[in-house]
Amino acid sequence: MSRLPVIIGMGGVNPAGRTSFHYGYQRMVFDALNESDQARTLKSLGSLMGVSPEDRDYILNHTLIRKLEDTVFDGDNIPLHRRLTAESDVNHPLRMTVKRKHLPLKIPENWQITESPEEGRVTVEVKGATDLLIPDTRVSVVKSCGQLPTGFSAESLYPSRHHPKALAMTVYGASDAMGSLGIDWERIRQRLDPDDIGVFAGSGMSQLDSNGYGGMMQARLLGKQVTPKSLPLGLPEMPADFINAYVIGNVGHTGCNIGACATFLYNLRQGMDAIKSGRCRLVIVGNSETGLVPEVFEGYGNMGALATDAELLELDKAKGISSPDYQRASRPFSYNCGFTLSESAQFFVLCDDELALELGATIYGAIPNVFVHADGFKKSIPSPGVGNYLTVAKSVAYMRSMLGEKAIQQRSYMVAHGTSTPQNRTTESMILNETAKVFDIDKWIIAANKCYVGHPLSPASGDQLAMVLGSFNQGIIPGIATIDEVAEDVNDSNLNIRQQHHEVGRNAMDVAFINSKGFGGNNATGSVMAPHIVESMIEKRVGCKAFNAYLARNEKTKEKADQYDQSALSGEAKPTYLFDHNVLTDNDVSYTKEEIRLPGFDRPVKLPVDNEYSDWLGEKKQ
Repeated sequence: MSRLPVIIGMGGVNPAGRTSFHYGYQRMVFDALNESDQARTLKSLGSLMGVSPEDRDYILNHTLIRKLEDTVFDGDNIPLHRRLTAESDVNHPLRMTVKRKHLPLKIPENWQITESPEEGRVTVEVKGATDLLIPDTRVSVVKSCGQLPTGFSAESLYPSRHHPKALAMTVYGASDAMGSLGIDWERIRQRLDPDDIGVFAGSGMSQLDSNGYGGMMQARLLGKQVTPKSLPLGLPEMPADFINAYVIGNVGHTGCNIGACATFLYNLRQGMDAIKSGRCRLVIVGNSETGLVPEVFEGYGNMGALATDAELLELDKAKGISSPDYQRASRPFSYNCGFTLSESAQFFVLCDDELALELGATIYGAIPNVFVHADGFKKSIPSPGVGNYLTVAKSVAYMRSMLGEKAIQQRSYMVAHGTSTPQNRTTESMILNETAKVFDIDKWIIAANKCYVGHPLSPASGDQLAMVLGSFNQGIIPGIATIDEVAEDVNDSNLNIRQQHHEVGRNAMDVAFINSKGFGGNNATGSVMAPHIVESMIEKRVGCKAFNAYLARNEKTKEKADQYDQSALSGEAKPTYLFDHNVLTDNDVSYTKEEIRLPGFDRPVKLPVDNEYSDWLGEKKQ
């Protein structure tokens, strides 16, 4: 019988707050929440930000997309070097006194060095021209971004030892996901074979801050030395490595797929396939990335992909405003000018349906499919192509065959990639609208969560999945709150794109689709089944008696998960970071022809005694 990959845990952080228990989602629909849920959301954000939940206005103004804050970097004073060529007069050479240790190893031919009266210094005379780099600053033309809640620092919550920010966010996000399980990790680990577990995670652009590749590339130009940590900690698969080594002690499967902005769905597909095929019974899937460094702003800005301050002012010139509306920088499917960079860490725990029942795990939803396609021949690598038609159509067709016409036509919605660029609003809307027409979907609800949290690059679809799971729980599909109207060039005859939230009620949606379009032709679309559908399917498969027994076990799981939540709300929960913990060496490995045993694992790693090519070889070799 086929295994169904179900989601049993979720954690992380983005500009909307903590992922577990749907707090980040609730920040996006804050104005539609009842008073009790609003208070709980403010308490969660306050615990992250180190402020009182009574500081409502401060919390709301320092979350989601907003103006770049100095805690990220000073957008008015970005350091740089300006190159200039200095040339001396024929009779008056340039003269300067410098420390001897600062002299270049290769002295230019037109430099004359003499000892200075001051110890350790020399006088340099330059005849002719010489090139100099002069420290200077520049002002960023882009000052809107989706930054983590002000005051939150994952690095300060554990001994981070100069970890790149995205890796600190990984430790926090993965720990949050494990805490949300409501089941002790050792209990899970000991009932599985070591290679029943997999971790599929990474980053799309590596770790680019000063503790990662950014520092490695900048060091010599800044007159510093390259540290031995910068290169290894910058590797794109390092989030998976950190989870394996410092959070769960995994010796099973691991991997990192990269597909530009579709990277999270690529990794989700790896985890889904591993469970469906039986290679794994439990996986952790996710991404962590922060592109909020000046070089990334400048890179995407020079492509014309980001919303600049000047362009935002131009959009609102009819309103007569004198400063950019930073909180409305991202306007998917409306009149817009570019996407908004952000940062995020999103991690999800998935397992097969049988294990979920055995554990009494809470089921948040299921991932029956993720489709990935390329664009074929392209004129421009960044431009969109035809591959996304294939991924969207396949996802809808798959779920139509699984749940039926009514579920697709009346009880589904789409979370668009929705980057807020003029090109995306026309091309993606065309794909979604044509798919809706073909499958007879009238007024398909379209959500676009980047209007709230921006575009964190590789974890973008993780943000989308967290929003979907929140909407299943709360019954509210976030509207695109930053827009005033749908642009005229958007194809929306069969789409329902609006500013207001869609208050559909719990159990109103059977399935949600997540769409992603990445640079280079990396297209991915995944389907997420609602928990009430998943539970109905499982109950039908195992029978009422077994399902009721599962529900009884789940009550204890929920109690323990709530204990973790209360601890996090009070600021007492700390990330799991097991440095130098139960490290295994050569002497710890014990094996035979049939199995390998490792300390700390009750079950052995079984060695294959057969292979799928036996029939090809005729009689088995002795």
